[in-house]
Amino acid sequence: NRVFGMAGILDTARYRAFLAEALNCSPKDIQAVLMGGHGDTMVPLPRYTTVSGIPVTELIDTPRLDAIVDRTKKGGGELVNLMGTSAWYAPGAAAAQMVEAIVRDQKRIFPVCAWLNGKYVLDKIYLGVPVKLVKKGIEEIIELKLNADEMALLEGSAASVKEVMAVLDNMPEAAK
Repeated sequence: NRVFGMAGILDTARYRAFLAEALNCSPKDIQAVLMGGHGDTMVPLPRYTTVSGIPVTELIDTPRLDAIVDRTKKGGGELVNLMGTSAWYAPGAAAAQMVEAIVRDQKRIFPVCAWLNGKYVLDKIYLGVPVKLVKKGIEEIIELKLNADEMALLEGSAASVKEVMAVLDNMPEAAK
């Protein structure tokens, strides 16, 4: 419960920003969930995305929403192409949010990279999922009721993460 990552917060912030731009509203009014790995296999969940409580699917048509989901998945690469380097402010801001939630025991719900041991029918993998952060770290992993399509995307993201883990596991000791 004390070892976790922040990529989910960073990716969700990007998703919210792209939605806010399309809807011409504040990203502060958007609540969203994004799961899975960090990169092209992440899983933004429009079904769990709202704007001041209104389902985003009632405010934006499917083709535009699909384009935003795709842009979110590739958003890190978009930044690198624009800046010539990876971002530094956004990851720092995401980490600061997590630190504040922990230090102040705010019981915030965030999508973070957490160790899964049976949750979401996934085992022995760190993957982005919604959790409750408290003073002692992750108090609870929140299991959303994913439909078959969403679960397939999450399983695909997990498989991609495991491929990367296998590359590291199979590296010669001298290279590690």
